[in-house]
Amino acid sequence: MMDNMSVITVFTLSGLGGTANYRVTLFALTLLCYCVIWLLNVTIILTILMDKSLHEPMYILLCNLFINGLYGTAGFYPHFLIGLLSAARVISYSGCLVQGFVLHSYACADLSFLALIAYDRYVAICRPLVYHSVMTKQRMYAFVFFAWFIPFFLVFVGTITTSRSRLCGSHIPKIYCVNWLISKVACSLSIASIVIPAFNYTFYFGHFVLIIWSYVYLIRTCLTSKENWSKFMQTCLPHLFCLIIFVVCLLFDLLYMRFGSKQLSQSVQNFMAIEFLLIPPILNPLIYGLKLTQIRNRIIQCMCVKKKTTILNH
Repeated sequence: MMDNMSVITVFTLSGLGGTANYRVTLFALTLLCYCVIWLLNVTIILTILMDKSLHEPMYILLCNLFINGLYGTAGFYPHFLIGLLSAARVISYSGCLVQGFVLHSYACADLSFLALIAYDRYVAICRPLVYHSVMTKQRMYAFVFFAWFIPFFLVFVGTITTSRSRLCGSHIPKIYCVNWLISKVACSLSIASIVIPAFNYTFYFGHFVLIIWSYVYLIRTCLTSKENWSKFMQTCLPHLFCLIIFVVCLLFDLLYMRFGSKQLSQSVQNFMAIEFLLIPPILNPLIYGLKLTQIRNRIIQCMCVKKKTTILNH
């Protein structure tokens, strides 16, 4: 008898089923959003890379945060746009695993960089005298390396475990693939497929605890000094907004996947599914670009120089 894993080669994404009537409009809006995401994030990334005065720990971490935003959205938008054009509601088994890997690792890496930014702000404001000895270039490069490597490694192990499961179904009730939904159509779950995701959730919950701990000390320290409070409002408030937006969007999606109501329309379900791929990648660069003076001034300066050059050429 043929093994189930050899029979099921594609998954059906039922979330795409309700998009047929407004496919062209949705394609245009999605493409516009994806272009805006690229424009905003690439602008901030290039601004940080090209300005040597911004080659500091916080800005390096922000640059990686925005790169990760482009990486994560690349795991969803291109396939979604192609699906809208072709009216295809399926994704290959291997493509589903890859998409699940990208989206999971994007979410984990985002939380890693948000945790590192919180720690950087804690050291900068609460322990300013030792900041340069703690946040050295070598240590910063190590932090960035592990912030990329650990999510990739943990999610890769989880994806390999998921790929070894025997499948008894091919229906994914969403507009994209994630490992948890693939495991839902498995005939049975191995101990590894339960333990590894549980470890990953616990590990990244620890990141969230680190962020809370950092901000408890930050707020206590900043309340005692007007200068520190000014630093908090300038550099920590944008990070706090971005953190809240990301965590709320991610938790909303995770809770909906486990406890979602079928009474909601497909359009509402789809919007809730893509919140963490739509709102943080757009708002993060906007918040940091507008709030952080050095980035904002550098962007305005570049725009003025470009405008002046254009006028002189004409």
